Amino acid sequence: MNGPPAGIDWPALMRAGIRGLGLRPREFWVLTPAELELMLGKPAGVAPLKRSRLDALLADYPDGNGETSDE
Repeated sequence: MNGPPAGIDWPALMRAGIRGLGLRPREFWVLTPAELELMLGKPAGVAPLKRSRLDALLADYPDGNGETSDE
């Protein structure tokens, strides 16, 4: 693997954690992303699936007619 994963703005996260929150580098690097988000005031985790979204998914991807395949 060459370099950090795409899509993660490490410099911004380091500024927020080290400068903004006053964390020491060691403290920053042992945090999980969820812990860092919580400390930065962002809601942690993914929002729960609401009924309207579940209904939309069921409409888009129906289970079929109830028959199963032996393949």
